[in-house]
Amino acid sequence: MSVDPTLATEAFCYLTTTGRVTGSAHEIEIWFALQGDTAYLMAGDHGSDWVRNARKQPAVSLRIRDRTFIASARVVTDPGEDALARRRLLEKYATSTNDLESWGRDALPVAFDLQA
Repeated sequence: MSVDPTLATEAFCYLTTTGRVTGSAHEIEIWFALQGDTAYLMAGDHGSDWVRNARKQPAVSLRIRDRTFIASARVVTDPGEDALARRRLLEKYATSTNDLESWGRDALPVAFDLQA
C-alpha cells in the first residue's frame, strides 16, 4: 500500500482506539508524522489512555484528512526506529517558539502500521 504523501502535511490525525475497560470507541486529535506506510505518534505521558488502549487492543483506526486507515499499533522498541520517530515528529512540530526538546527526548513513540 502507498500512502498519499500529501497527507503528511496535515497538522493532526484522529486516532480511534477501543477502550480497554468499556469496549467503546475513543477518538483523540494528536500530532503525527508519516514515514512510508507507518504513522508515528508520541505520548508525553506513557500511561495515556490511548497508549493503554492500543497496548490492550492494537487494532485501531487512524484518520488523516478524509482518509481513514485500519492500523496496527505497537510501541517502538528498536533504537533506530525510535530515533527516526523522534526526529520526524520534532522536524514537523518543533519551532523557535515551540521548544519540544524534553518531549522529543522523553515521550513514548508508538508506531501505527497502516493497512489499505
